[in-house]
Amino acid sequence: MPITAQLRDSVRLPGGHALVDGFAFESRGTGSRRALLQNGHELEVYDLDEVFAGERAPSAVFPLPWPGWDGGVHSVGPDGTFAVFSGQRAVRAVGTGGETLWEYRHGCWGPEVGHPHTGDEQEVCRGLEHGSCRVSDDGGLVWAHIVAEPEEGEWEERWVVLDARDGRELAATPLESAAAGSHQLSHPDGVHMGLCIGMGQDGILLHWARWDGKELTGWDLNGTMDRILMDVHTAHGGFLTVEHYGTDIRLHALDGTVLAERPAATDDDGDPLHWDYTCGFVDAGTVIASTLDSPEDGKRPRHWILDAHTLEIRGTVAYPEGPAGTCARPLGDGTWLTYDAGGGTLNRWALQAL
Repeated sequence: MPITAQLRDSVRLPGGHALVDGFAFESRGTGSRRALLQNGHELEVYDLDEVFAGERAPSAVFPLPWPGWDGGVHSVGPDGTFAVFSGQRAVRAVGTGGETLWEYRHGCWGPEVGHPHTGDEQEVCRGLEHGSCRVSDDGGLVWAHIVAEPEEGEWEERWVVLDARDGRELAATPLESAAAGSHQLSHPDGVHMGLCIGMGQDGILLHWARWDGKELTGWDLNGTMDRILMDVHTAHGGFLTVEHYGTDIRLHALDGTVLAERPAATDDDGDPLHWDYTCGFVDAGTVIASTLDSPEDGKRPRHWILDAHTLEIRGTVAYPEGPAGTCARPLGDGTWLTYDAGGGTLNRWALQAL
């Protein structure tokens, strides 16, 4: 059943495609929603509420510490006064003036045999592998996925908890992964952090952990899962995952218990579709998810509205001027984003009131 979408706002935001098709969107349990967009050698931070209220200038701008490095998933402190960058060989906190606040060195994500580092911090080794970092909602911690310094040729990745004031390591846990990349998601309870590690054709690893000031407690959901962590809702704390190849979407409790499951729908000819990796909570009762039609149709995303508690399909989204053209990024307040690459515009939508 078609469900009509109503356009709420439309603003020009060059590079905003990373909000819906990447990891440039950063939300917090405090309600803040930001876009972290790379523009040349700078990271521009936009408060989305301010953007849609008419403010076009970024709320903060941070120079990239390694201009030749375009990997890693970065994070910005809740007060906007510092950013933490996930580099190839270090995690670095930077102030708005570009000053280095601290640096945590680690092993190289792209080591090459017979290629020792020259000591030039701007040197970038070949390889696309990268980690991620995330500042906690209270601004006190930095969670970072890194490579340990090699010992006797051994490769070990770690999830470390750093003091956001000085980069001091507070805790670390080893990971049995060989990442292509990762991203992290803070739980709205302000305590737990989720880590999703993509390993290419070798699948997905998913971890949750908490730091109580003395002990790091973590658990993984990898025994029976090969799933991408997508969203957590502020109201009930349930989180959404998509199966690695898009066969289904699941709603979980924090311990991983499956609360609901939705296999992919079928197209108009009855052929199975696959869920795209982007899905999330429009509000406490509504989930939006995307599928891709057949290659003959140009792989146009189709957006589906699901019940947030049962994942039952309510219908497909009908936009005023045809398919939106991108995946959807829900904001949790009853609206979601799409991006028009041709016009460089970010659009915010809501379900039309009955």
